[in-house]
Amino acid sequence: MSLVDKIKSFDYGPVFMSLGFFLVFILVWHGLTQQPDFDSTGLSENELMTMEFNGDIIQDDAGNYIYNPDKPIGIPGPAKVFDKTKSELKEIFHKKGTNDHGIGHLVWYTVKRFAIGFLAASIFAVVLGVIIGLNKKLFLALNPFIQTLKPISPLAWMPLLLYSVQDPTWTAILVVFMASLWPTVANTAFGVSTMRKDYLRVASLLEMGYFRRLFKVVLPAAAPAIVAGLRISFGSALVAVVPAEMLLGELGIGYLSWIEWNNLDISGVIFAIIVVGVVGVVLDYAFSRVAKLVTYPEM
Repeated sequence: MSLVDKIKSFDYGPVFMSLGFFLVFILVWHGLTQQPDFDSTGLSENELMTMEFNGDIIQDDAGNYIYNPDKPIGIPGPAKVFDKTKSELKEIFHKKGTNDHGIGHLVWYTVKRFAIGFLAASIFAVVLGVIIGLNKKLFLALNPFIQTLKPISPLAWMPLLLYSVQDPTWTAILVVFMASLWPTVANTAFGVSTMRKDYLRVASLLEMGYFRRLFKVVLPAAAPAIVAGLRISFGSALVAVVPAEMLLGELGIGYLSWIEWNNLDISGVIFAIIVVGVVGVVLDYAFSRVAKLVTYPEM
């Protein structure tokens, strides 16, 4: 099918529905965050002076008190978040000091920690899962420990990891490692242990060697379960890396969110949340594309 035919046959209905939902969301957000006019009724002169001293209100050209536009009350609206986004994107890769780096650098720091921890955990988990899955007694013996360790939050390990390695960067990577490890181990072991025994019998008849049997039979047969485990681990690791950066003070998207909160810049906090979502969507799409290369529809 040519590109023109694909464009003509594409169903644009969901796209327009998504745009409609987004527009409604923006309008509702804008309506709910409209700042009311300041009403000084019932306030004494001393109270007004105190509010002005604190920067909550200012006087306009006519001498009337109004809310200070530089100190918004409540959640900022979409216009303020859009302005914050524009200012951040103007200097994506700037470096103005040890802790003042552009959003491009911060995203890279987060993605790098995530990639190192997730890839290391995935390789280790698949190898361990295959070993456990091929031995039924070992699977039954270790499964209670795996099921016990799997639900533990990776952030619960962080104090122990920080005490052990004495380095916040490696601690953040190890938190991602712990978040990625157990779901993949459990799914890989389950996938290997429940694959069709006919596959192994055929491999034995063909007198395949151990490694050939592993890569030609075992891993392809367990691939759907392995990919399912990796997807769970992927989501857990992505959720864990941001709060780890916040708690450890390591430069990244989580650090940006925490700094903006300390500066009481709620628009910056919302901007950081949006960046986390966008990075997550991009990484998940890339993972889905890779997953399609190693999975197959079972006949």
